[in-house]
Amino acid sequence: MSGPGEEAGGTGAATDPRSSDPKLRGRTYAIPFEKVWTRALHLAGGGIPRWHVLRADDRPGVILAVSKSALRRHPSDVRITVGLDANGQTRVDLRARTRDGKGGLRRNVRCIDTFLRHLDLQLEARQGLILDDANPSHWRD
Repeated sequence: MSGPGEEAGGTGAATDPRSSDPKLRGRTYAIPFEKVWTRALHLAGGGIPRWHVLRADDRPGVILAVSKSALRRHPSDVRITVGLDANGQTRVDLRARTRDGKGGLRRNVRCIDTFLRHLDLQLEARQGLILDDANPSHWRD
């Protein structure tokens, strides 16, 4: 059985707002969709070394990308979703799965964490712009 954020088989990882691992909680931003989408697309398209986009469609808010590990260049397929949550805030979630089964869960958690940290920097997401999904009461009206 898989743990939170982990896909069956142990070679993949995915974000979940309730994950016990802070690296796998995804992001909810108080930043407009278009800005988040544009920056996410830039990062997945080479803004992060060894990343490239396979396909992207802003209507469903999906970016399909490949990320290669630094040392051995093992590829992971990454699905990035950018959309609006129930409160109209921009939500970003990722799912990463190693193609060749090498590197496993840790590799994919690092892949997700790297993307989210770069996205935070690109968006200049300071305190108050990244919303805490574990405690949404502080940002709801």
